[in-house]
Amino acid sequence: MNKHVDTGESRKAPLVVIAVGGNSLIKDDQHRTVLDQYNAVGETARHIVPIVSEGYRVVVTHGNGPQVGFILLRSDLAREILHQVPLASCVADTQGAIGYQVAQTLQNELLRTGIDKDVAAVVTQVVVDADDPGFERPDKPIGPFMTADDAARHASEDGWIVGEDAGRGWRRLVAAPAPREIVELNSIRTLLDNGTLVVAVGGGGVPVVRLADGSLTGRDAVIDKDAASSLLASELGASVLIKSTSVDKVALNFGTPQQQDIDHMTASECRRYLDQGHFAPGSMQPKIEAALAFLEQGGERVIITQPHHLEEALHGIYGTHIVP
Repeated sequence: MNKHVDTGESRKAPLVVIAVGGNSLIKDDQHRTVLDQYNAVGETARHIVPIVSEGYRVVVTHGNGPQVGFILLRSDLAREILHQVPLASCVADTQGAIGYQVAQTLQNELLRTGIDKDVAAVVTQVVVDADDPGFERPDKPIGPFMTADDAARHASEDGWIVGEDAGRGWRRLVAAPAPREIVELNSIRTLLDNGTLVVAVGGGGVPVVRLADGSLTGRDAVIDKDAASSLLASELGASVLIKSTSVDKVALNFGTPQQQDIDHMTASECRRYLDQGHFAPGSMQPKIEAALAFLEQGGERVIITQPHHLEEALHGIYGTHIVP
């Protein structure tokens, strides 16, 4: 199972970047154990492999919002007996754990379907600006949802910064600087050129800053997965960026009697809806902003839909399709 495809042919194949949401790995409060998440990843893998079988090169990215929050919460609860875990290390931990799950379930599904292809998960560092205003305004939700009372208690007793997440409940908020550079980009490109299915920039990547001498050092923050996936897709010259999330389609007036699902929209229409406030911060807004960034850098299409619609969405049957 270690045979590689011809690199020349591999480089010609169109590239699809599939961004899997961290929240989509947790179906509900009763199914958020490691095994539950592994099973959810496996379901998503079954919908990714048919895209591989059609000859596309594929990079999978993933979120980590709930999972990185779980690690921080464990660290806080155990702080009287164990050292606490820096946020940057929590991101790296989730990259390793979720990357392992994604890579293994993809490899198993490839084996089941008779496709001879390697899979590699790359722990990825992403450079951010040390002076990014995101460090001063923590607004990225992580961890489990809480009631308002629990959020207030954590804020008072633990010093957490908390906020409401798109009307779904309260969550912990941390700094989220913008991604500027993917450190392992050349390694990811080399793997792709050799026919490998790559898992990368998990959780948006481990945030690092580049010092004056060129060396790197970690920063306690998280990077938005959609923004990092958009940057990666642009740098790799991907044709399509797919955002796998918990809704079938993007909607206007979401959650109201006037909700209107969108099948297709241009970047200019998308920008107008964004300016009108149709997309909730911390939920659909970052996905839309990342979609526009990808299209502005030459991307051909962005698709937003649920995991089980991935293959059909690539053929225009399901999801919301955004074009230049």
